[in-house]
Amino acid sequence: MSSAIYLQAGREKSLKRKHPWVFSKAIKKVKGKPGLGDTVTIYDNDGKFLAIAAYSPQSQIRARVWSFDQNEVIDQAFFEKRLRRAYAAREQVISEGGLTGFRLSAAESDYLPGITIDKFDNVLVCQLLSAGAERHKGEIVAALMTIFPGCDIYERSDVDVRIKEGLEPIKGLLWGKEPTEPVIIEENGLKLEVDILEGHKTGFYLDQRDSRAALERFVKDKTVLNCFSYTGTFSLYALRGGCKHVTNVDVSQPALDTAKRNVEHNNLDLSKVDFVKQDVFKLLRQYRDEGVQFDTIVMDPPKFADNKAQLTGACRGYKDINMIAMQILKPGGTLLTFSCSGLMEQNLFQKVVADAALDAGKDLLIMERLNQAADHPIAGSYPEGFYLKGLICKVY
Repeated sequence: MSSAIYLQAGREKSLKRKHPWVFSKAIKKVKGKPGLGDTVTIYDNDGKFLAIAAYSPQSQIRARVWSFDQNEVIDQAFFEKRLRRAYAAREQVISEGGLTGFRLSAAESDYLPGITIDKFDNVLVCQLLSAGAERHKGEIVAALMTIFPGCDIYERSDVDVRIKEGLEPIKGLLWGKEPTEPVIIEENGLKLEVDILEGHKTGFYLDQRDSRAALERFVKDKTVLNCFSYTGTFSLYALRGGCKHVTNVDVSQPALDTAKRNVEHNNLDLSKVDFVKQDVFKLLRQYRDEGVQFDTIVMDPPKFADNKAQLTGACRGYKDINMIAMQILKPGGTLLTFSCSGLMEQNLFQKVVADAALDAGKDLLIMERLNQAADHPIAGSYPEGFYLKGLICKVY
């Protein structure tokens, strides 16, 4: 292993705490000419070994750590070992929830930087977002074929973040046959349709599983508004929980069409559901102006902040949308509100929601905190792995 990175004095502290990233400004010198995704050895300023990492010459995150073991070889056996560990960590969650859809690898949180893998029934969907992940794609696929023989493997690396790594967004079949129709998965006794080829991210939001189950406790004989509903999975739990009526709102007609099929897949009462193709911000104001009210509202918007420069604007967006939601809740109503922006810290999100209540002229009781499901773990050395924050609130 000829290529190496030497760090500036004092910049080794995060690696000694096993954080997996090395930023460009921390590097004193590079020995050799490592290419995109090549393996490099990282040393401190005094030449002491720190880690083995994948090199990314175009990214601000110049290296992502594969291992802190000097003798580790980054090959198929390495990926197979890490993926088996990740699978074993989830087996109880999979069994208890009767899950046929789950996150197998949560990238850095499973000590596999840039490698996100979701399993939807018999299809493994990979997002390979780092230079190292791209460099070792063949070994990763071979490891998956060994652990899950007979599974099809599809890539959904069609995201712009790859450009920062010097990679082109890409999607396509990696092994087996391409799905010709949506895949049906099961969670907590419900059937959910997943569009692997065109759906958001890897095709579905597995991380909200626990939050969907939480909603079921607050809907008996209630009217429910499901904002940014995507494929309507919150609504399935609401219907099973005995809600009076649920309204799905999303700007995507294909997502709403899937939401309708999801109701049918589960033999739930379609007459209790509306599917509204509309901008949530506009519709909430319309409901407020018309005096329309709901007993329970789910507010699960897309990420509002991709970088720190967008955080102030994101706070305004979260505050605005939660304020109006509270204004159209009946007194004593329940609000389930979320942020999937990793940069939005939990306490800041709570403050934004509390400020929204003040502006709405409402009293707010936070009953529970929610977060990402257990198959989206957070490595102790990588706190950035905590990104999904939710609050269950009573509003008066």
